[in-house]
Amino acid sequence: MSHSMSTAPNSTSTAAMSRRQILQATGLSALPMGLPGMVAAGVDPKRGLGKGAAKKSCIFILLCGGPSHLDTWDLKPDAPDTIRGPYQPIATAVPGMRINEMHTRLAKLTDHIALIRSMSHVGNISNHFDAMHHLLSGQAQAPMDAPYIGSILSRARPDDRAIAPYVWLIKCVGDPVFCAANIGNGGHLGMMHSPLFVGSATNHPALPAFKAPDELIATVPTERMLERRRLLDGLSPIATGDTKIRATTDWQDLHGRAFDLTSGSEGREPFELHREPQTVRDRYGMHPLGQNLLLARRLIESGVGFVTVNGWTGPSPNGGGGPPASSWDMHGGEMGMGNAFGSGSYGMGWCLPCLDEGVSALITDLRDRGMLENTMVVVTGEFGRTPNINQNGAANPGRQHWPSCYSTIVAGGGIRGGRVYGESDKHGAYVKDKPVHPQDLGATIFHSLGVPLDMRLGKDGFTRPLSTGEPLMDLFA
Repeated sequence: MSHSMSTAPNSTSTAAMSRRQILQATGLSALPMGLPGMVAAGVDPKRGLGKGAAKKSCIFILLCGGPSHLDTWDLKPDAPDTIRGPYQPIATAVPGMRINEMHTRLAKLTDHIALIRSMSHVGNISNHFDAMHHLLSGQAQAPMDAPYIGSILSRARPDDRAIAPYVWLIKCVGDPVFCAANIGNGGHLGMMHSPLFVGSATNHPALPAFKAPDELIATVPTERMLERRRLLDGLSPIATGDTKIRATTDWQDLHGRAFDLTSGSEGREPFELHREPQTVRDRYGMHPLGQNLLLARRLIESGVGFVTVNGWTGPSPNGGGGPPASSWDMHGGEMGMGNAFGSGSYGMGWCLPCLDEGVSALITDLRDRGMLENTMVVVTGEFGRTPNINQNGAANPGRQHWPSCYSTIVAGGGIRGGRVYGESDKHGAYVKDKPVHPQDLGATIFHSLGVPLDMRLGKDGFTRPLSTGEPLMDLFA
């Protein structure tokens, strides 16, 4: 559909311009404006990094594959050797809170951490795809078109100042089974609320040649963008019947945002990790997980409201097992992944120190920058691991999927640290006290970020409940 419009005073003719023609005239057709993050891509040039963080934000660290709760944050040292694993619990800054001996840095920060030991799925959801779908949507028995928490927040809290309201650092690595249904499409909310994806197995911030997403790079020279911007600025409002629709104003604003993003440094600056002191980068760890957590902090500083970080730790220098994918899917030798307690790519001897390094640096950084109170940090997998060790005593032991009980770490965002919430039974098999389901974790995130739980979402207005869970109010100060 096209509309008649007058041209600028210096123009010699009147043209009927369609939406496509407007895009072509301004150069926007050369930019992937239909991609997530681009419509709300404006970065105010006056706002420097660290001066424009969203009022409340969340960094959601997804340990794809499902880490073993019995070997991380809910150890059972008194259980039989077929269950307890090789690790010892160590004392932390909080009396009575004990975690894995490899978490030497996190152990000093437990006064900022709340440890949930009673996570559980509704129903026996033991495959990655469905468990991740429920976890990321913050729902139990989530419909197939359920949007994920980041998409919901993009809709509920739009912010045209940020690069994008919702960013995902490394969509998935390896087997697509780890990419749940609506990671890339926003569910029933649509593509406008899907995340801006950043990075891959071959382009992540621990690599020297890491580069920002293509969406942040203009495909036409700056001079041509300026010329097309002047052309658009000269267009008059569109008249339709008795109503004047300032559609051109919308396009002018949209082009201005894209121009500022692609022609200036503000949009790309958060991705330029070389601006950080090397001592800071080293503290996070020079591996994909550590550097993505540093990038997440920089994105939050630039105004992004929700960042999901794939917990992939990268290939271990010690090799071991198949190609690195989810890192935390530690089946052991049964699936050719090497020793789950070893130092290979699927081994806790490699992955746990990386996690300890990166998450402790993130919490410390947020605290020291005065950002922790307004930034919730969530560290979780989509489920836990079986109490019984497979091939115990063999060369390559491991554990299978276990949705009935697992653990999650939360910090910041108003969370009162230094406490354990919930309890598992003596073998870590089932929840003993205060069960927490995905919908409760989702409701807790929404509460932390100040989003009313009675808000309703839908394709045509607000028609579905934001959450069916209950926020864990005991975790808040």
